[in-house]
Amino acid sequence: MGALAEGLTRNQALVLDRLVAAGTPLSAYAILDALRPSGLKAPLQVYRALDRLVDRGLVHRLESLNAFIACCHDQHDRTAVFLICQRCGAVDEEDAPTLQGAIADLARASNFAVDSVVLEIKGLCRGCR
Repeated sequence: MGALAEGLTRNQALVLDRLVAAGTPLSAYAILDALRPSGLKAPLQVYRALDRLVDRGLVHRLESLNAFIACCHDQHDRTAVFLICQRCGAVDEEDAPTLQGAIADLARASNFAVDSVVLEIKGLCRGCR
């Protein structure tokens, strides 16, 4: 298992390693299918592992795709911004410090405690334009 797997349960490490290897969003069932030879048998095993990985900021859930992707940044308390190509399906995770500051200001002004922010922007990537 990879270096990212330190402090994770076996199932969490397997799921994270699968997502890192894929380099693209995967559904929970695609993860389960890939990990059946490693002993994962039930969707609940994958969903539990994904929940913990999301909580730790190691994985992001892409709501619009009903899929999960490994975080590609070292800082896991940031705003996750994903550019999703509607033609080829490419997904790119970007940093947006100005946006993160604006969200923090908005939350502070509203006395709102933010748990997480995942922004999904759909359009066409450079290759598909």
